[in-house]
Amino acid sequence: MPDLTRRQAMRLGAAGVGAALVPTAWTATARAGSAAPADVRAVNDLALWYDKPAGTEWLRALPIGNGRLGAMVFGNTDTERLQLNEDTVWAGGPHDYSNAQGAGALAQIRQLVFGNQWTQAQSLIDQKMLGTPAAQQPYQPVGTLSLALSGGSGASSYQRWLDLTTATTVVTYVANNVRYRREVFASAADQVIVVRLTAETPGSISFSASLATPQRATASSPGASTIGLDGVSADSRGIAGSVRFLALADAVAEGGTTSSSGGTLRVSGANAVTLLISVGTSYVDYRTVNGDYQGIARTRLSAARALPYDSLRGRHVADYQKLFGRTTLDLGRTAAADQPTDVRIAQHNTADDPQFSALLFQFGRYLLISSSRPGTQPANLQGIWNDQMNPSWESKYTLNANLPMNYWPADVTNLAECHEPVFGMIADLAVTGARTAQVEYGARGWVTHHNTDAWRGSSIVDFAQAGMWQTGGAWLATMIWDHYRFTGDVEFLRSRYPLLKGAAQFFLDTLVTEPSLGYLVTNPANSPELNHHANASVCAGPTMDMQILRDLFDGCAGACQVLGVDAAFTDQVKAARQRLAPMKVGSRGNIQEWLYDWVETEQNHRHISHLYGLYPSNQISKRGTPPLFTAARRTLELRGDDGTGWSLAWKINYWARMEEGGKAHDLLRLLVRTDRLAPNMFDLHPPFQIDGNFGATSGIAEMLLHSHNGELHVLPALPPSWPAGSVAGLRGRGGYTVGAAWSAGSATQLTITPDRDGDIKVRSRMFTADYAVLDTTSGAAVQPVSVEPDLVRFAGQAGHTYRATSVGGLPPVVQPGVNYRLVAQHSGKQADISGGSTSAGAALIQWAATSGLNQQFDFLVSDGGFHRIRSRSSGLVLQVASTSTGADITQQPDTGAPAQQWQVTDQGGGVVSLVNRASGLAMDVWGASTADGARISQWTVTGAANQRFQLQRV
Repeated sequence: MPDLTRRQAMRLGAAGVGAALVPTAWTATARAGSAAPADVRAVNDLALWYDKPAGTEWLRALPIGNGRLGAMVFGNTDTERLQLNEDTVWAGGPHDYSNAQGAGALAQIRQLVFGNQWTQAQSLIDQKMLGTPAAQQPYQPVGTLSLALSGGSGASSYQRWLDLTTATTVVTYVANNVRYRREVFASAADQVIVVRLTAETPGSISFSASLATPQRATASSPGASTIGLDGVSADSRGIAGSVRFLALADAVAEGGTTSSSGGTLRVSGANAVTLLISVGTSYVDYRTVNGDYQGIARTRLSAARALPYDSLRGRHVADYQKLFGRTTLDLGRTAAADQPTDVRIAQHNTADDPQFSALLFQFGRYLLISSSRPGTQPANLQGIWNDQMNPSWESKYTLNANLPMNYWPADVTNLAECHEPVFGMIADLAVTGARTAQVEYGARGWVTHHNTDAWRGSSIVDFAQAGMWQTGGAWLATMIWDHYRFTGDVEFLRSRYPLLKGAAQFFLDTLVTEPSLGYLVTNPANSPELNHHANASVCAGPTMDMQILRDLFDGCAGACQVLGVDAAFTDQVKAARQRLAPMKVGSRGNIQEWLYDWVETEQNHRHISHLYGLYPSNQISKRGTPPLFTAARRTLELRGDDGTGWSLAWKINYWARMEEGGKAHDLLRLLVRTDRLAPNMFDLHPPFQIDGNFGATSGIAEMLLHSHNGELHVLPALPPSWPAGSVAGLRGRGGYTVGAAWSAGSATQLTITPDRDGDIKVRSRMFTADYAVLDTTSGAAVQPVSVEPDLVRFAGQAGHTYRATSVGGLPPVVQPGVNYRLVAQHSGKQADISGGSTSAGAALIQWAATSGLNQQFDFLVSDGGFHRIRSRSSGLVLQVASTSTGADITQQPDTGAPAQQWQVTDQGGGVVSLVNRASGLAMDVWGASTADGARISQWTVTGAANQRFQLQRV
């Protein structure tokens, strides 16, 4: 990738940036007769898979990470490469970027801005207020572990994949009639990267391993089975590199011989090998770089070496799945999923491939878990994955869109713990930002501008036209209040309240009155990276600033109320909020981007900052502010659909908030193309920026759930391209876990579990027709109050699960008193009481068609639109054994219990799906097996063929 700073990018202009940054064009052609690997199908296609190695192309390698350590795994058969990162390896060192000349120039700069002398104001900012230095430090790589593998040439039957359900990359191939397998994962539990090499033929594993780096470093062999790399990060911008690091790689071989000398590790004739990679750094925090980096690396390696491979893998998978497994999404599967992932990307705009949207959604969650864990640095512009000493935009933290965007999926997709590193960063910035506030503005509180880095720079970066943006810290601070709204964690709010207060104090001190309109405004400021007149971006009171400050002041007031503190301060922020410049509708019917009705110099600019109030905020809403909502739609139309990868992702969220699922999905398709998504599914600006991945995940979540204004809106923007599916484990503000299933574009079931007692308000089109609500924890029916035609309210108890079900009576394909065969759509085989038994407890299986009565059933009406399914041979009814996924279905005496009741949903053409009342899970042929005797159990609703049954009248 080219090395372009944001300053260089701005000066190049759009054409220059595009020419400089677009990676080599890539394409992929469909494989005839292609089929996904069995391991991929076994995890419901939640894997990226390929039939070729990455070779030397970084954007084809697959990312692994544990929040701190990251690697790009190339999957080669001759020389395997693991490009290594550690999240604290940054150029430079502790440094105060503040510019002491700033406060003295501020009054003159403000006067120039209010006098419409914007370019002169920019020049003075460049002279007096830029950070020292103006450019911040780059995130840098540790190096690369290379494995020169014996016997890998001429490999066949090649496959590699990244299993998102276990956070493991796998490579398999055959060479010299030997099948090889290589697994790689980054363990958060043990803080090492693990590489496992196996072969079906004993004694077949031989390789040499070495570590290399572009940093200043020394390679060594500190042990008989170990190699090491001891180095230090680079000098940059006149600041000495100060992060020391030690990378160690150690081989635990089963059989064969192992030796290490001169920085090369050799293994010969082994049956299996476990390679352990440990990295320690001297970075303690933004002020301290004297950590025992060697001790850290050695201690973690020693601890991991004491564990067998199965324990390492088991601990890793358990730790990871505790997070990843909380949220599921199934949008159905088509034959498009039988192609390799790069082919699916290349053909996405012409293919019917709903499962790819589910894969993209879960890939974003995978990346967040892999790049942001408690105790780590926040995910930067590239997460934790970078192979360049001077990456684009330094791969640092850009605050006017990118860093907040990285965390949009955290709460809503049930990854609250992954948010923690941002709150740690805010605490750091409150310290460095207090110095900047004092010396550059003469103000209390704290401020952070356009960017920060590992050293928590808070001053104005690069140049005024881009960097003169005061509300970076304010936006970060609003994330504290929003996180509290999801979790209800009062102790979290209490501990972070001083950060909120400090961010607001800065603006109470620095907001000034606009002379002609009388509003309180920021000055100097800009609307991120966009000129309002030729060569002029600096202004006063841009719309985005005012929206962010409204959220900041509201958050402060809300926190004060929850905590019972600071009544006088609450009055101050409320009074300031009332005086902020309001949002206005301009002459083109759009939301004005500035105080005045100026026309942007770049109509299709990537930033649509003045719609912050639509998303991620909700100051603009369909039901709360209809005129502004209409103007927001017009703003999106004027700006256009296409854009950089991250910009497209933000637009998906905008359109989801507009409740226009079809339009949101159109932009999702625009994102999934070869100039916006790399072969390894990394989002491309271009170049690679991870915020587009996270924005896509949050956008898909927004299509499925809104949680503002004290209500849950379920399936608010469901696109026609997802006619059937299910989601579980989403989180809503107010403390709710939410799920839904739908068919033919309409909700069939909603599930809500509140964290605490109180009224639950739910909006769904389901409530405009017949429905029933059940407290599945107590078994009691619930009678909601209708608030609006599609909005209901009912009292909820903490920890109880409430299920709303659409009630439509028997589908027309079913008639009472008639016996039917249930034919599984995927296999063509019949639902069958095993062995023709008439005894209670006999299992339901599938079997080839016979004339037996044990393959015939009728439907008995229960209350609430549910039905019991009775075996003709025994007179017993079908019942689930428990509410767990995978629970067996057996025949039992008819008691009318919820576990014996089924919702029958017409899927068209005489096909139905069957969902149990007690569990909310679907009747499902286990593992989509086509074999006689395969058990029929219950599973999460997916809409797949193994959950659909043709009713054949007897």
